[in-house]
Amino acid sequence: MNTKRLFFLIFAILLLSVNEISACTSFIVSGRVTADGRPMIFKNRDADNLSNMSLFVKGEKYNYIGIVAGKTKEVRDVWVGHNEAGFAIFNTAAYNLNDKEDGPIELDGEVMRRALEICASLSDFENMLDTLQRPMLVDSNFGVIDANGGCAYYEVGNSTYVKFDANDPNIAPYGYLVRTNHGFSGDRSKDKGIERYMAISEVMMNAEYSNNLNAEYLITNVPRTLKHGLTKIDIRDFMPESANETRFFPFHDYISRSYTSCSVLIQGVKKGENPLLTVSWTIVGNPLTTVAIPLVITSTHKLPQVITKGEDGCSSLCEAGLRLKNKLFPLRRGSATDYINIAALINKERTGILQQILPVEKEIIRRGDEELRKIRSAGKTDISIEQYYDWVNQYIKEKYKQIFGLDL
Repeated sequence: MNTKRLFFLIFAILLLSVNEISACTSFIVSGRVTADGRPMIFKNRDADNLSNMSLFVKGEKYNYIGIVAGKTKEVRDVWVGHNEAGFAIFNTAAYNLNDKEDGPIELDGEVMRRALEICASLSDFENMLDTLQRPMLVDSNFGVIDANGGCAYYEVGNSTYVKFDANDPNIAPYGYLVRTNHGFSGDRSKDKGIERYMAISEVMMNAEYSNNLNAEYLITNVPRTLKHGLTKIDIRDFMPESANETRFFPFHDYISRSYTSCSVLIQGVKKGENPLLTVSWTIVGNPLTTVAIPLVITSTHKLPQVITKGEDGCSSLCEAGLRLKNKLFPLRRGSATDYINIAALINKERTGILQQILPVEKEIIRRGDEELRKIRSAGKTDISIEQYYDWVNQYIKEKYKQIFGLDL
């Protein structure tokens, strides 16, 4: 690529960047096209509050695991999660489903918290939406799965909603659907997140074609996609020789961004399987600096300590990831706060932050797969998964100290 064309493309990115804060990238996959018959939903969350944590919550009817803001004392908003009935939900802000704003607040997080408390199925969620007071004060695409194989998006505005069923071949011919920050049933002149929609569509198409519609591949690769959906510029093509060769690049509207706060892929169960075997593959924090951990609901409500509320009210892994993210985005002056130092992320010496966390994650996933096979074979969770959580906790602490000098 010649220099003149490169500068043109960079300038185009700057002009086209929307930079909406409440912006997320997502997909849902029907169990009819996955190798193991289990449906999946995925959300890459962008938010103004970058401190996130996983929390076990006792709900009115069902207990659940969900992503909440750091230092949360009373859970009002949940941004993605699953409950003990096998019901799971996330949202992406849509921005185009309402003709006008009906109030200064949005209740998307409260809707998801309430759904996790009382819903066991897609029909339960639909009943809940039918009975919510109007205007609902939402403008979101909600991705939902249940233990009966249900898998759908609900495009929900202040007064109505439209369902897009991933199990319907006429709606999802390849068995999956994607959404960023616009609904297909809304005012398409207000579409946002188009560049990320293009990127996630290409990633999912390639995953389907290569038979990689599985949880481990998708949680590892999707939030670390470094190819822009519109310009097709792949940051890996500009990889520096070493970490010392500082090279800045505008990191606008890639799937993960400077204000991505977490990534979660929830893998449901096959029909007839124990709903407690639903798994949240969770990256608490920016996926360029933190690692994925498989989580299930246990009888003791235990989670790995590094991803849940610590003494300071935050996840220690998320906070460590934020410190590492500051090395990726060190500029604090002017309008260049989302320029990424590629050399700190990836380099040919393989000393970049992303290159060093991936082997750590690979071992976590390998051992996690072993534990998941055990509990799926037994048909229930048991003490072994809690022992795995203890190992994960210690392993992450040791590796982040050894590699980055960070105490968690």
